[in-house]
Amino acid sequence: MTTTWIIAADSSRARILQVTDRSQNLAEIDDLLNPEGRVDDRQLTTGAHARFHGSSGPASDREETSAVEHATELFAKRLGDYLDKARTAHRYDRLHLIAPPKFLGKLRKELGKEVEKLVAEELPKDLSWLNARDIERHLTNGRGGA
Repeated sequence: MTTTWIIAADSSRARILQVTDRSQNLAEIDDLLNPEGRVDDRQLTTGAHARFHGSSGPASDREETSAVEHATELFAKRLGDYLDKARTAHRYDRLHLIAPPKFLGKLRKELGKEVEKLVAEELPKDLSWLNARDIERHLTNGRGGA
């Protein structure tokens, strides 16, 4: 029996979905969260740092952007470690990665060599907010089957 994991992730969330030869339906098995990755441009320019320190210039924006980038990189590392531990435990045989291009690049850097060998496909899209059924529909429409 082949077990395939589908990772639908962005900088703030990684949903781990599983499908096996027998079930043919996606089931969500984990949902990793990174609240620090949810900061958007509006929050960066109107964030607490700018309000309380009276600074909204380029330096304060860089500091907050760097903090968000750092949190995103740590989340990509956390996800990479999770996938490596799951690989070691033989929890999946194939892996599909779905993430916005920027986060997908960060995640690629954090994958171990053995995990990389199991990646069957990468899809540079943000589907992390969809439910499992919609992700399955999207994959079926886009690839002709999971």
